[in-house]
Amino acid sequence: MRAIAVIPVILFHAGFTAFGGGFVGVDIFFVISGYLITSIIIADIERKEFSVARFYERRAGRILPALFTVMLCCLPFAWLWMSPTQLKNFGQAIVSVVLFVSNIQFWREENYFAGSAELNPLLHTWSLSVEEQYYLFFPLAMLLFWRFGPRKVLWGVIGVLLLSLALTEWGWRHAPSANFYLAPYRIWELLIGSVCAFVTFFQGEKRSEALSLIGLALIVGSVFLIDETTPFPSLYALAPVVGTALVVLFGTSGTTTGKLLAMRPFVGVGLISYSAYLWHQPLFAFARMRSIVEPSPWLMLALGAAALGLAYLSWRYVEQPFRKGSASILPPRRQVFAWSAAVSVVFVAIGVAGHLAKGFPARSSEYANFADLDNRIAPNYGLNIDCVEDFTASAKCQTAARPEVLLWGDSYAMHLAPGLMASDPGLALRQHTKSSCAPILGMTVTGPRFSEAWSRACMAFNDQAIAWLAQNPSVKYVVLSSAFGLLDEGIFLRDGTIVSKRDHRRMVSDGIMATVDRIRATGRKVIFISPTPENGEDIGQCLMRSTFLGAGEAACDFAYPDKLKNRAEFDVMMNISPKVPVILLNRMICAGGVCDTLQDGKFIYRDDGHLSHEGSIYLAQKYRLADLIRQRAR
Repeated sequence: MRAIAVIPVILFHAGFTAFGGGFVGVDIFFVISGYLITSIIIADIERKEFSVARFYERRAGRILPALFTVMLCCLPFAWLWMSPTQLKNFGQAIVSVVLFVSNIQFWREENYFAGSAELNPLLHTWSLSVEEQYYLFFPLAMLLFWRFGPRKVLWGVIGVLLLSLALTEWGWRHAPSANFYLAPYRIWELLIGSVCAFVTFFQGEKRSEALSLIGLALIVGSVFLIDETTPFPSLYALAPVVGTALVVLFGTSGTTTGKLLAMRPFVGVGLISYSAYLWHQPLFAFARMRSIVEPSPWLMLALGAAALGLAYLSWRYVEQPFRKGSASILPPRRQVFAWSAAVSVVFVAIGVAGHLAKGFPARSSEYANFADLDNRIAPNYGLNIDCVEDFTASAKCQTAARPEVLLWGDSYAMHLAPGLMASDPGLALRQHTKSSCAPILGMTVTGPRFSEAWSRACMAFNDQAIAWLAQNPSVKYVVLSSAFGLLDEGIFLRDGTIVSKRDHRRMVSDGIMATVDRIRATGRKVIFISPTPENGEDIGQCLMRSTFLGAGEAACDFAYPDKLKNRAEFDVMMNISPKVPVILLNRMICAGGVCDTLQDGKFIYRDDGHLSHEGSIYLAQKYRLADLIRQRAR
C-alpha cells in the first residue's frame, strides 16, 4: 500500500499531468499511519506494556534519522544554488520542519499548487508535521480514555472523525489553504485508519474480494480523476481514504488485491517509501532551480528513479540501523532523545542564521549579483503594499488629493502603477486593487482556491470602488485591468450561482460591459489594459536563472501566439474591444512571432505573468502609457 501511495506522489510532483491526483498519495499515507499506530498502541495497552516515552522513542528513531540525512544533503545545494530570498525561506523551513510545524508555515506562505511551491525542497514535509501532531496527542488520549473500555474509545474516535470531516467540508469553502495544510482539517483521515485498527481488534482480519477491489479502484480512480481544481480535502477525499480503508480491512493475502500488493516490486518500494518520499521533492526542486525552463519529462523521470535509489541507500544504511540498533556507532536507544535534541538544535541554529542573515546575499561577489537579480523579480504591488485591498489608506493609495486616473482591478492592475507614474511623473493616480479580484461588478472568481467568504469580499470591494468613484468628481479616466482568473476557476454571482465553464467568456464579456456602462454613467472615460501574454512557465525565475547562468538574452522568449496559454483572456479582450478601447500588452511585448521577455536589459516579467517593477516602467515609458490612456479612453 505504501508503494501505491508514494509512486503517484512522485509522478505528480515530477509534473506528469496524467497523475493529476497523485497528491492523494499523502491521504493514503495518513490512513496507513493511523492504522499502524493505533494497532501498535492497542496491542501494547492490552499487554500492559504501553509506554508513552517508548512510543515517542520509536517514532523518533523511525522518522528523524532519514529526515535529518535528507536535510543535511540539501544544505550545500541550497547554499550554492538558492537566491538570498529562497535561502532565507529555506532557513525558516528548516526550523519549522525540525519543530514539526512546517504545515503551519506553509499554510501561511505557500499555495501547494503554485509554481513557486515547486522550488521549495522541503514543501512535502508538511504531511510529516500533520502526522507528528497526531502522534503527539493521540497516544495520550488513548492512554487516558482506555479505562472506559475500547468500544467507548472507538465511539469517541468516530465522533472526532466526523467533526473533522465536517470541518474540512466547511474549510474548502471558507479557508482553503488552512484546510489543505492544518491538522484539524486532516485528522479525520488518520482517524479512519484508527477505526480500521479498532475493527481489526474487535473482529480480526476479514476477507472480501469485492470490497478490496472496490477499494483499489477508488484509489486508482482518485489518482487519475482528481486534480488541483478539485476542492481538496473535502468529501472528494473520501474516495482515496475509504478506498485505502477497504484495502486495509479486506485486502488480505488471499484476495486478488492482496496478491497484487504482495508482489515484490510493490513490497520493495513499500519498504523504502518513507525515504523515497523524503528524497523526491528536493531532487525535483533543485533540478528546477538549475534549469532555465521546466526540466524535460525524461529528466524528471530519471530523478524519480534516482529518488528510489537514494531511498534504498538511506533505508539500508540509515533507517534500518537506527531502527534495529545494529551499528555500533549509533547511540543506545535510551539516548535517542538526547541525540535527536542535539541534532535538532544544530539545524535550528542553521535555519535561524539563514533567516537573520537574509539568505547570505554576499556569499561571494558572484552571488551579490544574484541578490540583485532576486530583487528584480520581487512582487510589484504598485503605489504601496498597504493600499492593496484597503480603502482607508487613501494617502498611500493615491499620488494627489484630487486623482485624475483611477486604476482598478487585480494584481494585473497593481503591476501597471509604477509604469503609469513613470510615464507621467505628475500623474494624479488613485489605485484600487485586490489580488485575483477582477473589476467586474456582481461577479467574481470562486473555486477550490477561493472561499465563498473571499468571493463575497471581492464583490464588496468592487462595490466600494464604484461608490468611491461616484464621490470623487476629479477622476476623468478609469483604467481597468485583470488576469481574469474567473475564466479558469468558476464565476460566483450575487445569488450564489456558479456558471458552467461553457458560459464563461460570454458572461465575463457581458459583465465587463455592464461595469463599463456603470462607470460611463458617472461621466468618466474608460479603457482596458490587457493582461500580459503567458506561456505557462515562471518567466521571472527563468530570467533570473538565465541571466545568472549566462544563457543569453533570448533564453526565456517564447513563440507567439503558438505558446500563448491565456488565449481565453485575450479572446475576451477582443470581444469587448469594439465597445471599449483596449490597450493590448502583447503588442508591446511580442513582435515577429516572439514575445521578448528581456528588452534592453530589463526584465519584463517577474513571474508567470506579472510585469516586474522595471518592466512596467520600461514599457510604459517606451509607449508613453499615460498619454496613450488619455488619447484612447472613451
